[in-house]
Amino acid sequence: MKRPWQGQVEPQPLETVPRHDPLNPLCPGATRANGEVNPLYDGTFLFDNDFPALQPNAPDPGPSDHPLFRAEAARGVCKVMCFHPWSDVTLPLMSIPEIRAVIDAWASVTEELGAQYPWVQIFENKGAMMGCSNPHPHCQVWASSFLPDVAQREERSQQSFHSQHGKPLLLEYGHQELLRKERLVLSSEHWLVLVPFWAVWPFQTLLLPRRHVRRLPELTPAERDDLASIMKKLLTKYDNLFETSFPYSMGWHGAPTGLKTGATYEHWQLHAHYYPPLLRSATVRKFMVGYEMLAQAQRDLTPEQAAERLRALPEVHYRLAKKDKETATTA
Repeated sequence: MKRPWQGQVEPQPLETVPRHDPLNPLCPGATRANGEVNPLYDGTFLFDNDFPALQPNAPDPGPSDHPLFRAEAARGVCKVMCFHPWSDVTLPLMSIPEIRAVIDAWASVTEELGAQYPWVQIFENKGAMMGCSNPHPHCQVWASSFLPDVAQREERSQQSFHSQHGKPLLLEYGHQELLRKERLVLSSEHWLVLVPFWAVWPFQTLLLPRRHVRRLPELTPAERDDLASIMKKLLTKYDNLFETSFPYSMGWHGAPTGLKTGATYEHWQLHAHYYPPLLRSATVRKFMVGYEMLAQAQRDLTPEQAAERLRALPEVHYRLAKKDKETATTA
């Protein structure tokens, strides 16, 4: 963290994005790549991805002629969900009822696609630094015919812990973090936000329900309201850290679905991961290279230091604070 930096410096993200651009394919009323015209939506908007990575009718690769070369068909569907009709807002700048509408849409699409597919991955890439190709507030939903690698690892670890201790791993972990408070960033009636003990990204966080919940559709109305509130607080703190629209990749992990819903999956606990790349400033990021790629992740600051910095940040967005200050000055 202290060594001189002469490496890559990222450009500052645009502070002003047009509220509506008729050429932006995610805006209300815009024409997308497939020729379809978006409705004049005023809330969330879910549609099939025009460039899907998964197809429901992907061909079978056929038998392998050698044990070192194995392949199976990866089938599924990909969708895009717009959070808001305006391009110049992000989740921390949305109202709590607007964020609650996004949560309801997440739960609904999980239930819909989970009726057929064993894994429904909701994820948001925010910012050009994380590969987001469009500034309009949105996320993606990929439903697959298989459990991806990370989901398989989480399945094994949670199943193993439950078999040994008789309780869900992440429920017990959240309880322990709440007692210790070293890595706790935010807590509310129904949710915890913490920098996990095993974090590898500088300001990585984990979002956990305080009761045993397996999947998003199981959240009660009160838990959804509280989730909207704590998400707004967390993402505001992220933006306030370096006074920039903080980039990240985030995603929800819940118990497998589809034909696998017959299993109880009592060992699973719903959770969301946030992986932000920024390290020192709005323009200097963490690079996972060299030793991290070839040996093991190493931390530039401890989870406890990261949690302390995030805890100390205000919960009023810096842009709103500046606007209030300018208003007071001119009044």
